[in-house]
This record gives sequence, structure tokens and C-alpha cells, in this order.
Amino acid sequence: MQFSEKRNLTRWIIIATSFVIVTLILWNTYTFFQIFKQEERDKMTLWAKSQETLINANEFTDVDLPLQIIQAATIPIIVTEKDSIINTKNIDEDILKDKAKLKAFLNTLKNQNDPIVMQISEGRTHNLYYGDSSLLNKLKYYPIALLLIIFLFAAVVYNFYRSTKMATQNKLWAGMAKETAHQIGTPLSSLIGWLEIMKVNHIDETMVAEIEKDITRLQTITDRFSKIGSEPVLEQLDIVAETEKSFDYLQSRFSNQVKFSFTAPKHPIYVSLNPALHSWTIENLVKNAIDAMKGRGALAVALEEDHHTVKILVTDTGKGIPKNQFKRVFEPGFTTKKRGWGLGLSLTKRIVEEYHKGKIKVAHSELDKGTTMQISFKKA
Repeated sequence: MQFSEKRNLTRWIIIATSFVIVTLILWNTYTFFQIFKQEERDKMTLWAKSQETLINANEFTDVDLPLQIIQAATIPIIVTEKDSIINTKNIDEDILKDKAKLKAFLNTLKNQNDPIVMQISEGRTHNLYYGDSSLLNKLKYYPIALLLIIFLFAAVVYNFYRSTKMATQNKLWAGMAKETAHQIGTPLSSLIGWLEIMKVNHIDETMVAEIEKDITRLQTITDRFSKIGSEPVLEQLDIVAETEKSFDYLQSRFSNQVKFSFTAPKHPIYVSLNPALHSWTIENLVKNAIDAMKGRGALAVALEEDHHTVKILVTDTGKGIPKNQFKRVFEPGFTTKKRGWGLGLSLTKRIVEEYHKGKIKVAHSELDKGTTMQISFKKA
């Protein structure tokens, strides 16, 4: 048996054992409740017998013990004769003063326990109605409290298991990303060498320049992957220039069917950034927007600022996002596309919020009209 199968079998054994233990505890509680309830009824039966003894007593009857039994009772009691209340014990004064409240309280006692019939004389009976003791009332809620504790414990265990699993997955993804960066590095070094040979041989400068841009891009991608799982170095950089640099590269790589526009303040705005990861953020948002438009439409990137923050707004004319999915689009694995892993926006959120301490959200979206994504950073 493999390790994973053994682990799953152990997990199911623990779950089954826990279920059996919980069932036994609840059954034991129910049994104890019924025994205690029967003991209270036996006490009330004894109280009724004592009451009968006092009512039918004569000068030769010893009433000391019946009196002690009657006085010792702490349970709320109402005695009736032909639906008329003739005696009460252990009932609040507020209830006794109000006939409507007393009648309602009597109905409550009738629902709690069956009456005990007291034989007073030939053809004459009284009905004794009694409520549950405070201890018995508390005991009623014990199974609920127990289930709540078990539920909370199960929730803690589940969250711990889930967080452990996610941490393991994060380590795996980080390891794969670093390995990808390492694997890309080898052919990339060779391409840089061939590029130098092309320069020496005076190959068409335009072609060489374009190849050099793509090699630089590959180096940037390698740098991005190498930073996954580690704390990136942040620099005080002009976010306008960094964003425009990424925008210009992407604009040159897509068809003319997408109308690009870029607007930003004319002066520098300094923010703590990692340039490689920031360009990845812009790339993910732009590519996601173009996918939403199916490669045809208008895409606008705009930068806005106030006293403390700078915002990057990426607006498309795509299919839009339903309002109930505004937060779900950032969950790992969530995608509306037939192809894709649903990691782009999730990774973008992590870069923005965890690495750069910024915020990202769906600022606005209308179905079949378009979406605006918003990133906010604090100024340096």
C-alpha cells in the first residue's frame, strides 16, 4: 500500500472513530437526561403523595415527614382542580400577580411534563403540573454546546490541514518556477552569444534590435520566475515610466485590432517597486483585458494620483464580469476561459498586495460593455 493510500485510510479511520465517540457521548447524555427526568418525576410523585397525606390527615396522622418533603421542593408547581388553579409553589411573584401570565405558565408546564393525578377523596382529584429544574434545563443545552465545540474543533483542524496543504502547494509552485527560470537560462545564454555573432557579422540592424528586445524580454521573464517564493527587492522608481515601458512593449506585440491608449501625469511619481514584478502585473492585466475582448476592442491604461496614493486603471471593452464574481476572479484556479489555469489574476493579486503592499480590485464592470481593474500603491 502506497504512503498516500495509507494516509487516506488513517484519515478515514480517525473520522469514523471521532463520529463513533461523538455518537456515544450524545447517547450517554440523552440517557442521563432521561434518568434525571425520571428521578424528578419520582420526587414529584412523592410530593403529590405527601400533599394527599396532609389533605386527608386526621389528629392521629404524623405529618412531619410530608411537610418536610413539601417544603424541600424547589421545582415550579401548579395544582389544579377541574382546570382551576388552587395551589402554586416556587413561581415568581410577577407571574402570580397576572392571571394571563399564570395561565400561560401553566400551559408551559403542561407541555414539559405529564400531570400527576392526586386522589383527594372518592370522586375528587387534583392534577399536579410541574416544570423542569434549572439543572435539567441546563442539561438540555449540553448536547448543543458539545456539538458546537466539536464543530469549532473540526473547523480549526480543517483550516490547519488546508493551510498546510496550501503551503505545500506554494512551495511546489515556487520550486517549479525557480526550476523553469534555471532551464530557460541555458538556451538564453546561447541566444545572447548568437546575437553578438550577428552584430559582428553586420546582420540587418533592425532585425538584430528586435531579437535583442525579445532576448531582453526572456531575461525579464526568467528574473520574474526566479523571484517567486522569495522576498523581492523594492526600489524607489518612477511608476509612470515603469508602467509606460511595459505598456509600449505590449502595444508593439499585439495587432492593430486593439486600440491602445495611455494617459498619465507628466511628472514622475515615485513608488517602492520591483520593476520585473511590476511589469508582470501590467502584462497580466493587459493580456487578461485583451482576452476578454477576444483580441478586438479598445484598451486604456491610465494613472491617477492624490496626496497619498497612485492608481493604475486598466479599462477594456470586453464581455464584463458579473458583480458576484468581482472577488472570485482573484481566486487561484478561477477562469472563464476554455484554456488556462486561472492563475494570472491570482498571481497579480499576490504581487500587488503581498510584495508591494498595494491593493487590487475590480473597480467597475458591466456585462458586454467592459471592465476596469484598479491597482493602488502608496507613494514613496
